[in-house]
Amino acid sequence: MAADKDKFAAAGVQGALEEPHLELRVPVYWAEAKAALMARDRIMAKLIPQIGDLHLRGQPDPFTTLARSIVGQQVTPKAADAAWAKLLAICPKLSPAQVLKAGAAELAGCGLSKRKTEYILDLADSFKAKRVHADLWSQMDDEAVIAELVQIRGISRWTAEMFLIFNLLRPNVLPLDDPGLIQGISQNYFSGEPVSRSDAREVAANWEPWRTVATWYLWRSLDPLP
Repeated sequence: MAADKDKFAAAGVQGALEEPHLELRVPVYWAEAKAALMARDRIMAKLIPQIGDLHLRGQPDPFTTLARSIVGQQVTPKAADAAWAKLLAICPKLSPAQVLKAGAAELAGCGLSKRKTEYILDLADSFKAKRVHADLWSQMDDEAVIAELVQIRGISRWTAEMFLIFNLLRPNVLPLDDPGLIQGISQNYFSGEPVSRSDAREVAANWEPWRTVATWYLWRSLDPLP
């Protein structure tokens, strides 16, 4: 992909949240969603078999998922991976308490900007003080989870949508702020022509209730490695 931001959005976060050393989960709906998408969408009917047996793998720990997303914001996957490795070295358990104990100086030493350091400390404090209701998120609808997450500094709607996809394994998320999704629609449905949010919504209407799955296959069409 052409731009670093696109690389991160289309591949970096997905790869980071599907790291092999983590305990990963496969969505129970994946096979049903694949079959439905291939039956109703001619592009998906070609694309899904090309990707093969790969599938989205979910990361079960909410704090880790959100912290990793913050680390990766607006940097290349390589830079994000380096900072994340250093963070894990000083916080092996990556619990909110461990992150708070490490403090701003040690986090900054991992290569995090001042702002990202503040965001991660605020995230850790929000979890430790139970200002977020992580134990209830699985019972809440998508928009309710997003509304709570965006109250945390450093968590945008896009980050919250990545959380819905990779932690809660929600099947029908359409992250319209994701450059990789837009690029994937452009390349696969519009021969590389520019795509508006309205165009993306129109294409994605045919994917419901499996927009997460279609989005993941479009990411893979741009970068085959999960």
